[in-house]
Amino acid sequence: MQPLAERMRPKTLAEYVGQKHLVGEKGALRNALRTGHIPSIILWGPPGVGKTTLANLLANELNRPFYTLSAISSGVKDVRDTIDKAKRQQFFNTPSPILFIDEIHRFSKSQQDSLLAAVEQGVVILIGATTENPSFEVIGALLSRCQVYVLEPLGREEMMELVHHSIKNDEILKTRKIQIEEEEAMLRYAGGDARKLLNILELMVGITPEEETVIITDEGVKNALQSNIAAYDKGGELHYDIISAFIKSIRGSDPNAAVYWLARMIEGGEDLNFIARRLLILAAEDIGLANPNALLIANQCFDAVERIGYPESRIILSQAVIYLACSAKSNSAYMAINAAIDFVKKTGNQPVPLHLRNAPTALAKSLGYGKDYKYSHNYPGNFINQEFLPQAISGKVFYKPGDNSAEEKIKQQLARQWQERYKY
Repeated sequence: MQPLAERMRPKTLAEYVGQKHLVGEKGALRNALRTGHIPSIILWGPPGVGKTTLANLLANELNRPFYTLSAISSGVKDVRDTIDKAKRQQFFNTPSPILFIDEIHRFSKSQQDSLLAAVEQGVVILIGATTENPSFEVIGALLSRCQVYVLEPLGREEMMELVHHSIKNDEILKTRKIQIEEEEAMLRYAGGDARKLLNILELMVGITPEEETVIITDEGVKNALQSNIAAYDKGGELHYDIISAFIKSIRGSDPNAAVYWLARMIEGGEDLNFIARRLLILAAEDIGLANPNALLIANQCFDAVERIGYPESRIILSQAVIYLACSAKSNSAYMAINAAIDFVKKTGNQPVPLHLRNAPTALAKSLGYGKDYKYSHNYPGNFINQEFLPQAISGKVFYKPGDNSAEEKIKQQLARQWQERYKY
């Protein structure tokens, strides 16, 4: 018997739950379906949000041949064989078949390179699914030929819609009496993952004798999951939960907890490059200017992990994790760029002050470009007080130093140089 999540896989777009921004009436993919033309696309989102299902439904809606490869088990030869098969089916005005590659982020560079010509020439329409940021995991040449669509975790109403639909329509569940008294734990443990949610529902039904009513409570779900769900599944089940606990432990300056979650990921077979990449992000986001060396350490860790591999790289990861966890913390750089981007979105393109503009021609100079600019190195301390922001937003503050010794020095320096303008 197939798992509940497989039995309830939608057969049409009308049955598909979630991703209204893509398949709703005004969604990008809905508009593409109306024209009958769809670009090569990368579907990026967490597990259980319907990436594979959506790829199948798109092929059905367009009535296209559908080939599928798994990046885990397929090599370059499999890719080429599939492309050759698609070429043999090409006739005049025959629409291109769809090639779906699950977990495309696991394809090597050579495997991705083997797709380029076929995608570029329209031999196949590529649909790749990934849980990882395609900017990091998909080669630039292939990424530039695809539209990237982000799939979002399902919301509370969408998740409960799936539950009630399954209870009402599944061939097994509709024969049982099921009473949902509490839903909070079920939704919390599922975390927006439809597959995980239906697995939980199926588990609760499976552990209840057939002659009894299935009663779902928060406590019941919690007890059932503690004794039945695997400790780690790098394919998706607890992938995001574990990495979240890992990052939060480092951010919270607890090296013991951080090393524990690191061990959980290593034992679960997690991609070590993925762990190292997350450390790079954390070093900038959560430590930042409180300890600029943290970014250097994280970058060296990433390089070393790539060169050495397992098992020795576990030691390098452990050293970096402990260093980052014990480091002073500041998110001031992270907050500064977010505030600046938000401000730019709201205020648009403010003109560059004339004295800051480049003056490569006589005309530019005659218009005042570069006039009155003061070269900082010509002044004591390599500093001179002058305006660097557009006049309309003069004095706007984005960077606010964090509460740590390193940024306290920065704060004092800015106050000494800029006086009132940088008086925090």
